[in-house]
Amino acid sequence: MTKGAKSQKRTQSFIVNLVLIIICIVWLVPIFGILITSFRPSEDIFRTGWWTVFPHKVEMEVGRIKLNPDVDLDARITIQSNNSTLEGRTPDGEPTVYTGNPVEGVTASFEEFRDGITLDDGRTLEWSGNRRSRELRIFDRRWVGFSTKLTMKNYKDVITGKTISYRDAEGRTITRTGNNLGGAFLNSLAVAIPGTIIPILIAAFAAFGFAWLEFPGRNLLFTIIVGLLVVPLQIALVPILKDYVAMGLNGTFLGIWLAHSGFGLPLATYLLFNYISTIPRELLESAFIDGASNFTIFIRLILPLSVPALASFAIFQFLWLWNDYLVALIFLGERNKTVTIAVAQMVGEKGQDWHLMTSAAFVSMILPLVVFLALQKYFVRGMMAGSVKG
Repeated sequence: MTKGAKSQKRTQSFIVNLVLIIICIVWLVPIFGILITSFRPSEDIFRTGWWTVFPHKVEMEVGRIKLNPDVDLDARITIQSNNSTLEGRTPDGEPTVYTGNPVEGVTASFEEFRDGITLDDGRTLEWSGNRRSRELRIFDRRWVGFSTKLTMKNYKDVITGKTISYRDAEGRTITRTGNNLGGAFLNSLAVAIPGTIIPILIAAFAAFGFAWLEFPGRNLLFTIIVGLLVVPLQIALVPILKDYVAMGLNGTFLGIWLAHSGFGLPLATYLLFNYISTIPRELLESAFIDGASNFTIFIRLILPLSVPALASFAIFQFLWLWNDYLVALIFLGERNKTVTIAVAQMVGEKGQDWHLMTSAAFVSMILPLVVFLALQKYFVRGMMAGSVKG
């Protein structure tokens, strides 16, 4: 490779990496903002943005000037020590000893004070309220450090099903009923874990049979399974619901386990078949010659060697079941509502309560994130396995 070609390759690699970094930053910034918002008190969320927890400059009130009653507001006003009283303000607006320079000699009309006047040292002088207040406020841009007003109360409020209360931007106390996201979290676990394990076990047995066993109609059955991949599950919801109502399975965990297992079996069988069929035949024939049965070969050889494909499908199936809304709403409903149903209800009932919505978002996403990070090393290998021709 020539020097010019190497330089061009490095440039292209730099551009690609830069674009990927920018995309990651653009994607992570709002996620990071939601995470910070979920820990902020409700009154702070309504008043300021999430970035205000970091050091930044703000317009802070540092003092107030109270004009004497005899000052003529229709004429130009000159602030002097004999016609006004000057007092300082803390960052919370409480009176304190004023530490800045006295604002003396400033002359302006009432309209100019109402619009705000910038002083020579950068401070701003602004009229407060109406004419009768006879009060001016002094503002200065000052650095504010890291905010330590973070709380776990938001998470406690969304997890519990009890009555919760918080303060809005005006300081009013708002009382609402919690959504019991903790119970919905447990219901989602009860749906996702068996709904992931059951189709994996059944599909592994089926894939082993299609890949290594000879029986009549094998190719036809496998073709039918592959054809089921393109059938949308929505067309099967109403017939299955009618059967569930007749058998008394509607609203039960057993019903939704069977439904999700049936919907996930075609993809699981196809994915595992493509992976298992790549295992060297000599390995299985050697085990068979040594007296191992098909069941022993499956347990001792196929399953351990198929871990990447099994883990890859487990990620797909678990994330699908955890984030599923339609199937859970139809077959479980309100009686055993999952996280997705509970969060959807919060959007309708408490869409303006950001402190609750952001906390609920992270409660619902923490477990799928842990599952994906724990099995990510198998993810690409499993996807590659699904793309290999059997």
